[in-house]
Amino acid sequence: MKNLFKKFWHVIRTPSVHYSLGFLTICGFLAGVMFWGGFNTALEVTNTESFCISCHEMRNTVYEELQTTIHYSNRSGVRATCPDCHVPHNWTDKVARKIQASKEVYGKIFGTIDTPEKFEAKRLELAQHEWSRFKANDSLECRNCHQPDSMDITRQSKRAADAHQSFLFTGEKTCIDCHKGIAHKLPDIGTALAD
Repeated sequence: MKNLFKKFWHVIRTPSVHYSLGFLTICGFLAGVMFWGGFNTALEVTNTESFCISCHEMRNTVYEELQTTIHYSNRSGVRATCPDCHVPHNWTDKVARKIQASKEVYGKIFGTIDTPEKFEAKRLELAQHEWSRFKANDSLECRNCHQPDSMDITRQSKRAADAHQSFLFTGEKTCIDCHKGIAHKLPDIGTALAD
């Protein structure tokens, strides 16, 4: 192991026979810029609603459900897209979420949810994964648009104002605790909702 390290160190510190250090540095910098640009471009392409609904599994189920909600069409004209609710906005959390989403790509490739029947059979499991993720990150995606300190609870119903004061503002609960099914049909959950 020590000899291997010595060989590696010798190769790294030995000057190039054909190219100057400046040329190699510039080439390395340009390669890094190209990699970073390609990586960010791919990240942004996969962070669009059109990419999300390019799979019929999403387009014909949860996207259709979203279209009937206030998050899709409302008096203010502000519309939430798939990534707004399912992908954090800050870069490090976004990359971590994309890594988690690779499991969903596996499901697409191997057909675990490729029919409406298979999707419905997995709906509760998929929803519970999302609910757990929202709970763990204190509903970070919700808070990208809905800031508790900007809420005017005097304009809310008494029930909503009481719930927000009792749970949200105290940190006892997070958005997803009360707002499951806000944009998609709730799965048949029985007692699982209390979890």
